[in-house]
Amino acid sequence: MAQLMVSISGVRGIVGEGLTPQVTLNFAQAFGTFLGNGKVVVGRDSRVTGEMMKNAVFAGLLAVGSDIIDIGVCATPTVQMAVEHLGARGGIAITASHNPIEWNALKLIDATGMFLDEQQGQQVIRIVEEKSFDHVTWEKIGKVEKYDMATNDHLDAILKLDFIDAEKIASRKFKVAVDCVNGAGGVIIPELMKRLGCETVYINREPSGVFPRSPEPVPENLKELCKKVKEEKADIGFAVDPDVDRLAIVSEKGKPLGEEYTLALAVNYVAQKKRGPVVVNASVTKAIDDLAKKYRSEVVRTKVGEIHVAKKMKEIEAAIGGEGNGGVILPELHLGRDAPLGIALTLQQLAEFDGSISMLHRMLPQYFQSKKKVELADKATATIIDKIIKQYAKEKIDLIDGIKIQWDNEWVHIRASNTEPIIRILAEAKSMERADALCYKFIKEIESA
Repeated sequence: MAQLMVSISGVRGIVGEGLTPQVTLNFAQAFGTFLGNGKVVVGRDSRVTGEMMKNAVFAGLLAVGSDIIDIGVCATPTVQMAVEHLGARGGIAITASHNPIEWNALKLIDATGMFLDEQQGQQVIRIVEEKSFDHVTWEKIGKVEKYDMATNDHLDAILKLDFIDAEKIASRKFKVAVDCVNGAGGVIIPELMKRLGCETVYINREPSGVFPRSPEPVPENLKELCKKVKEEKADIGFAVDPDVDRLAIVSEKGKPLGEEYTLALAVNYVAQKKRGPVVVNASVTKAIDDLAKKYRSEVVRTKVGEIHVAKKMKEIEAAIGGEGNGGVILPELHLGRDAPLGIALTLQQLAEFDGSISMLHRMLPQYFQSKKKVELADKATATIIDKIIKQYAKEKIDLIDGIKIQWDNEWVHIRASNTEPIIRILAEAKSMERADALCYKFIKEIESA
């Protein structure tokens, strides 16, 4: 267990080291035991280790009597929606999301289509630790059935949203460049673009699982897409991560907008159409607060992690929400981050706007975010954060998740990662130079601590 990242985001690790077939089997058995009898949806991204992981998951679920609905290689939000659509007891998405190729993971989903919360996750971990699996005898072993329409169901649901007018989008005849990073995006994005009537050029489309670059869709990893947008004279560029829950946007000038502005654009559009609270995590850009104020909406912030945002959205009936890593959540669709949804909302807004994506972006409140990380050789995270809290006790601080120190138009957020053995340092300011300076200042303080 020590070599694994077991957290609110599920269980993940490096395959062959912390994450072995036995660990995968045990977590699948534990999850099936936790759910009790019933159907479990299983889907995976295109990672090279996905087939091995899938077979271990199948063995664990079948051994405790769970029936499996296999939906194959697909986006994580497709798994979440299939759980609801098919009336399953839960689901497992086999994906390490944005982590490098050597990683894989299990994301555990309950009957609502949302990831397990902390209390549910602890129950599963306890079953693993105690090995209290509800194994069944031969005649009660679960069965496997395939369902090939999950991606189609997902796309149908997006296009049926009141916010989306596919004919209007098609009438604009957008030219779009897309980077699928050889992940599950290659399964769903081409069909979405076809249905929206866009002329689309692709890079890294084949869902081979062999990532041609670092898979996180942050600006420094999008150079090939930026070049393709300019070469093809595209109206816009989109990049997704391997499991298609995060979306990054590149302007017609070949410039990344920054993944924070994926959500800002979505909030800007939905808040004009629908009144209600906006829920985001503690690290999301202050542009969201400015937009919410403009449209007379309230912003509610949570800890980082999709389930925290999703649960709060459900609790207060939010209009929209998400995370600043390019994750857009719209309750009319489902309570999970969804890159295909983000693409559709962005193109819809652009179709209704008399101008380019660069012009639309410039109309939004402008902030710059620097995102750095410090790798940890030990478990000193809590001690380091405690020292910083004491040092900055006289400033305006928020302790909802780690420590966030806030000034008038800038802030720094320091927290332990949910998915990697690192401390994340995020800073936002009115210029990238200032944001970087804030990040480096606190990196030095963390290293000295």
